[in-house]
Amino acid sequence: MSLPAPSAPVDRLVLLNPGPVNVHDEVRTAIAAPDSCHREPEAAALINRVRVKAARIGGGDETHTSVLLAGSGTAALEAVFSSVVPADGRILILDNGHYGDRLHRIVSVHDVPRRHLEFGWTNPIDPAEVDRVLAADPSLTHVGLVHHETSTGQLNPLREIGEVVARHGRQLAVDAISSLGSEPVDIRADHVDWLVGTANKCLEGLPGVSFVTAPRHRLDALETVPARTFYLDLYGHYISQDRRNAPLFTPALQVLNSFEKALDLALAEGTAARGERYAALAGRIRTGLAERGARFLLPPGHRANSVTNVHLPEGIGYDELHDGLKAEGYVVYSTQEQLAGVFRVANMGQLTEGDIDGFLAAYDRVIAKHVEAAA
Repeated sequence: MSLPAPSAPVDRLVLLNPGPVNVHDEVRTAIAAPDSCHREPEAAALINRVRVKAARIGGGDETHTSVLLAGSGTAALEAVFSSVVPADGRILILDNGHYGDRLHRIVSVHDVPRRHLEFGWTNPIDPAEVDRVLAADPSLTHVGLVHHETSTGQLNPLREIGEVVARHGRQLAVDAISSLGSEPVDIRADHVDWLVGTANKCLEGLPGVSFVTAPRHRLDALETVPARTFYLDLYGHYISQDRRNAPLFTPALQVLNSFEKALDLALAEGTAARGERYAALAGRIRTGLAERGARFLLPPGHRANSVTNVHLPEGIGYDELHDGLKAEGYVVYSTQEQLAGVFRVANMGQLTEGDIDGFLAAYDRVIAKHVEAAA
């Protein structure tokens, strides 16, 4: 069989990993903003603009605000899950993958009173089971959920779970790190009390900034909750940014400049349109791999629009596939140890149909070389 010549672009890697992503040129350029001091009025203005835009991307209105943190999405997760549960409260962690387990590890490290409800990797979270557990255990005051569990590519039923949690009068904290910007998320309609996002996935910014969006009254109520951590004390960051008009600690101002541009682009495109763009690219990946005999980890109805988890072709290891593709200009992603034999192909960021077609052609060449070498 005659294979097409390598078509990977020579000036960039096509990032098919679930963040960081290939970004818009305007986002990349924005990081070259002039050096500035984080205690000056222009820095405060930038922080306030980004807070407003970050709240808007999650469906927040004037009753909501965002708190910015210098760090990856896990920094914002730890800020929320270590800060929002009072000493007499208890949180129910919903877990069906690596990142659900990460939530449990965060609350365990901080000795937050907790209950761990596991559904098993690749299984969707069942709102009826959440309903049953909350009805039977009034000590549970909070619920933690990962919306898009990228370890498997599973999209969990946020709206349905939010309705259950709200009906029981509990608070819902959501890891929307890998969904916000491309999947439908509405902090009000979904009954979310604490929404965690990051710059460098479906919002198509650069790594280094994460954020928490919440109703102001929820943030104000944290005044009476003793801090369990110093740097990631959510109430401390909120009061400093919102009342004192200054960051609590030194922020990543240059990255914030880029993030503001990314938010502007995301708000202009709209979540629905970006979701359609991502879904079309994911469809192109899935169709192309299916035509090549690939087996997928999840059935179609469970998959998010930005990550596809695929079983490795028979006889080839992940390192061989990854290294062969990277040599051609394409970066795919491994999975955790629980899913040995599976790799991930993401389509977040500024990707084109040509990028996907080039990946599929490179995939053919890598597999053909493997078959030839094994003969």
